[in-house]
Amino acid sequence: MRVHLILVDALNLIRRIYAVQERPFLLNNELADNTKQQVLSNTAKACEQALQKIIEQLQPSHALAVFDSQSPCWRYDIYPDYKKGRKKMPEHLADKLADIQDRFMAHHVDSLVSEADEADDLIATLAVKVALRGQNVTIVSTDKCFLSLLSPNIQVYDYFNRRHLDQDYVVNKFSVKPDKLMDLWTLTGDTTNKIPGVAGIGQVTASQLLNQYGSIKSILSAKDLKRTVSEKLAQHGEQISLSRKLLTLKIDIPLGFNLKDIRLPYENPLAST
Repeated sequence: MRVHLILVDALNLIRRIYAVQERPFLLNNELADNTKQQVLSNTAKACEQALQKIIEQLQPSHALAVFDSQSPCWRYDIYPDYKKGRKKMPEHLADKLADIQDRFMAHHVDSLVSEADEADDLIATLAVKVALRGQNVTIVSTDKCFLSLLSPNIQVYDYFNRRHLDQDYVVNKFSVKPDKLMDLWTLTGDTTNKIPGVAGIGQVTASQLLNQYGSIKSILSAKDLKRTVSEKLAQHGEQISLSRKLLTLKIDIPLGFNLKDIRLPYENPLAST
């Protein structure tokens, strides 16, 4: 049997759907108590419908929804300002997650909740392990970090825009190939997660350096850098090391289950060839 595993970045999907459902009911940027249950009900139903559409569109043989823990992950331990200022999930939505997980399970899609690691790390570990066996994986998420995993066996799918985000998309948007994205963001910083980069080096300069030298390691050892660039890099040596660690997705987390545990019970005609 040919495997096609879909990994749903669950909170990425749920929070975006919730934002759409919440917006018509907001008053002074707040949600009235008497409308919360309606918004939550609409969100749960829309999430279930989204999962059904994802399965119909992607035709997987295996599927898993991966959730972040509500506790801080290891990245906060080494950098307390990680994701600083990001709006927290509303408590009433967090309380609804178990119901949404049950709705997913009704369609034979189990949920995996991370503990010490982020969902991103679990998804990366699963994707790489399956891809190394020559099987296909599609990550369903709009989180740009997964673009660094793109390969012949790993795809990224944006459900909201109904499109695969491929190498051409990456090159057009970031001016480097997927395997250079983590080095790019190490230099420029990642504002989404409040990870700082090298002050004075933006995407244009960073992409030019990476396309010329190939990697941060090669850039740092180059003898022909412009003096201004060399000085900026030298001043941010510790920051470069920290940012690279924060950005790097873990791919070696022990999982404790195998593919047969998340196989969908119905036949996918595209996966059986």
